[in-house]
Amino acid sequence: MKIALIGFRGTGKTSVGRILADRLGLPFLDTDTMVERRAGMPIPEIFRKKGEAGFRALERETIASLRDAEGVISTGGGAITDPANIADLRRHGRVFLLSAAPGVILDRIAGSDRPGLTGLSQEEEVRTLLARRKDAYLGAADACIDAGTRPPREIADIILQEIRGEAGISPDEKPSRLSRLRVKQEYGDGDSIAREGAKTRKRERDALLERFGLTTVRDLLDRDPDLRVCAIAGNPCAHSKSPLLYNRLFAHFKMHYHYTRFEWPDAETILRLAALLPVKGLSVTIPFKADVIPHLDEVDSHAAAIGAVNTVVRCGGRAYGHNTDWLGVRSPLAHRQGGRAVVLGAGGAAAAAVYALLSLDMDVTVLARRSDAAQKLADRFGCRWGALEDFRGSDADVVVHTTPVGMEPDTRSLLAPCDLERKTTVFDLVYTPPETPLIRAAKEAGCETIPGTEMFVHQAAEQFRLITGIAVTPALIREMLA
Repeated sequence: MKIALIGFRGTGKTSVGRILADRLGLPFLDTDTMVERRAGMPIPEIFRKKGEAGFRALERETIASLRDAEGVISTGGGAITDPANIADLRRHGRVFLLSAAPGVILDRIAGSDRPGLTGLSQEEEVRTLLARRKDAYLGAADACIDAGTRPPREIADIILQEIRGEAGISPDEKPSRLSRLRVKQEYGDGDSIAREGAKTRKRERDALLERFGLTTVRDLLDRDPDLRVCAIAGNPCAHSKSPLLYNRLFAHFKMHYHYTRFEWPDAETILRLAALLPVKGLSVTIPFKADVIPHLDEVDSHAAAIGAVNTVVRCGGRAYGHNTDWLGVRSPLAHRQGGRAVVLGAGGAAAAAVYALLSLDMDVTVLARRSDAAQKLADRFGCRWGALEDFRGSDADVVVHTTPVGMEPDTRSLLAPCDLERKTTVFDLVYTPPETPLIRAAKEAGCETIPGTEMFVHQAAEQFRLITGIAVTPALIREMLA
C-alpha cells in the first residue's frame, strides 16, 4: 500500500503521516528528510548552495525512487509543481491533500528557518504560492481534507476510513469524530445516524445509476470502494472518445480510476449523481457547458470569460469549473499568430474559439446563420460580425468552423473549395468523422487543414492535467486514441 500526503507547509503532513504509518504498520517516508540525506546537508543549506532549482532536482530524484515503494509518504509543499512527481506519487497509490487557511499556515510556520521562494513577505508568499499551486494541489489529490481545524489523529482517522472502504463521500462532507460525539450527546448514537445517512445516500446512488443504465459502475464500486470515477457529461455523448482515452491513460499511469458516461437530459441530475459517487472529474459536453456553471463552487477566469465550462474538478466537497476548449483551438494555430481569422458559428464552441484567437492577437470576425447571434457573440469580445453569406475567403488567414454541420446526419459543408484561398488555414472542430466535408473542400482548395481531432487532443491534455495533476503530451494522447 502506498499513501502520499501533499499540501502546503504547516498542514500537518509529517504528524499525520507518522500516525498513519504506525496504525497501518507501514514505513514512514518523508521526502524532505530523504533529500537532506541525499545531499548530505540540511534544506536551508541546499537552497543557499544550489538554489531552488537544485533542491527541486534532488526532490525529483527522491520521489522517483519511491515510484514503486510501499509506505506513507509525506511530501514537501512544492513537490506538486513538477507533474512528473505527481505521476510517481499516483502510481499504485492514493494521494490525500491536507489544506489549511493562510492564517493557520502562517501561525504554524512562524519562526521556520526555511528560505523564502519569492522575495515577498512571509504572509504575501503564503497567499501567492497557495494561489499559484491551487490547480496542481486539487488535480494531484484523490481526496481533500481540511487540516486547519482538525487535530492530526482525527485527520488520520478520516484517511483510514477512506482507504478501508468508505469512498464516495468527500472527507469534508463526512461528520468528524468530534461532531459525531456531539450528536451522540444531544440526540443519541451519532455513529448510527451517520450509518443511516450513508445507507440513504447509497440507495439514492444506486437508483440513479439504474436510471442512467450504469449498473456496471455500481457493481464496480460495490466490489472495489476505493475506485475513483470520472465521466463525460452530455446529451448525447455516446460518440465521445473520452472513455477510451481516459481509461487507457489511467492504465498507463497505474491509477485506480474508471471513466464512464453520464448521459442524461439535464445537468442538475448529472451533478447530483456525481456528488453521490467518488467522482474526481467530469468532461462536460453539449448541451451542458453553460448549464453546469450555476451548480459549481468556483469557475476560473477563462471559463467565466468564455461563458462555458468543459471541465469540472471535484475535491473536498467542492466543484471547480474550467474551460480547456480554448487551448484546444489555440495550440494548433499558434503558428498563425497575428493573422486575420473568421469563426463560423456563434455557440459555446465559437466563444472558446474567439477567446483563443484573440489571445493570439488575431483580427477576428464572427459569421453565423443568424446574424443576431453572431453580433451578440462578437459584441462580448469586441470583434466584427456578419452573416455566413458575408464570407470572403481572400480576407481570411484562418477559418475556424464551430457548428455541428459535417457531423452525422448533417454531412454538408458550409464552404465549397471555390470559397477558399490556398493561403488559408482551415480548422474544423468537428472530429467525427475524422475527415469532414469541410476538410475535404479545404484540401481540394490547397489549404492547410487542421482536423477536429487536434482540438480534442490538445484540450484533453490540459483537461487530464487539471483532473489528475499529470502532464501528458499530445503525442501520448494520439497514441492512446490510435
